[in-house]
Amino acid sequence: MDRHAWKPFLQRWSEEWRIANPDEESEGEAWLGCPAATEDEVQALESRLGCVLPPSFREFLLVTNGWRHAGHFVWSLRGTEEIGWLTDLEPRWAEAYADWDEEEAEPAAARSLLISLEADAGVFYLDPGDVDEHGEWAAYDVFSWTGMGPQRYGSFYEKMHDFYAGFHALDRPPCETQREWDVKVEDARLASLRGEVERPLTVLAQAARFGRDRASFLHFQMRTLLREEDDDPFYRLLTHGDIRSWTLDEDLFVAQALPLLFAAHKRARRFGSGSTLQFLRDRGPQRVKHLLGRYQARQKEPGFRLCFGNPEFDAAAHAALDAGDEAWPRLRDALIHWRPLHEDHLAPIALLADSRAARLITPERGRELLATRRG
Repeated sequence: MDRHAWKPFLQRWSEEWRIANPDEESEGEAWLGCPAATEDEVQALESRLGCVLPPSFREFLLVTNGWRHAGHFVWSLRGTEEIGWLTDLEPRWAEAYADWDEEEAEPAAARSLLISLEADAGVFYLDPGDVDEHGEWAAYDVFSWTGMGPQRYGSFYEKMHDFYAGFHALDRPPCETQREWDVKVEDARLASLRGEVERPLTVLAQAARFGRDRASFLHFQMRTLLREEDDDPFYRLLTHGDIRSWTLDEDLFVAQALPLLFAAHKRARRFGSGSTLQFLRDRGPQRVKHLLGRYQARQKEPGFRLCFGNPEFDAAAHAALDAGDEAWPRLRDALIHWRPLHEDHLAPIALLADSRAARLITPERGRELLATRRG
């Protein structure tokens, strides 16, 4: 990424940070950066370090010689006069993670360049021993309070983009970036219904990183059919009303997600582990507890059976599951009857709450269902 690309990206970030934090900066401080470093200053730094800086970081310095508010947990980045080796500037961090990667003869932390200045019990550094074909050094950040080790990114730019996405996920500034993602999410939804798989998965995952909650729920549905183990989004979508960017439809939640949560809870109890359902029972808002209680009461009614979706699909799916050896081809053919229950409904995920369907729908078959034009 060259300086001509860095400048508009950082300018947008600055403007959006100001939208999210209108009371924290004076009128003249909309730019989160610093004056640009000169070529002489960058060359002096490289001479002092004895190496050439990776391209994206070098170009960054030529746009801004330092940065504020890289993320909620990295408050400032160093300029050319302050950058140095981690072992010289923060030796305790290098020592603390010296044995983190046992396969490395020399741990990344022991040879890396420290570029964070102020952070919340953490550091951000670049590894000159891990270089890609473009000359980019791998980037790492680590925070002692996470209980996790250093997190690797392919380059300085990749990590800065991750910081930018994290800022959006936490602060949710009403701005053009979020509106652009919402347009992409809607396009991905329609593409998924047309039978596309990979592109919608990628777009929805990226949008979810930017705090677009609708994308999280749509992505969850696709991954459910693909039988991919993943954290579900319901902690945030149902309990953090003050930071949500979208509201999950309660009828759709009850019809399609709750059966999955009850099935997952049953499995979790068998292995003595916690579940989303138990969390919602204990700490969810009252309206969610009411939905859980109402659904549990329905389960106890005589003749209760899972509902897989709209009446035509539900009848065809139940008939398919009762068909023994013919169950899979009949279930696949039943998809022609499926209709979304809501505009945020992408796929018949309630099927996976039925033990027969759960055994029947392998990842490959789930992908086949997703690759079929639906609705």
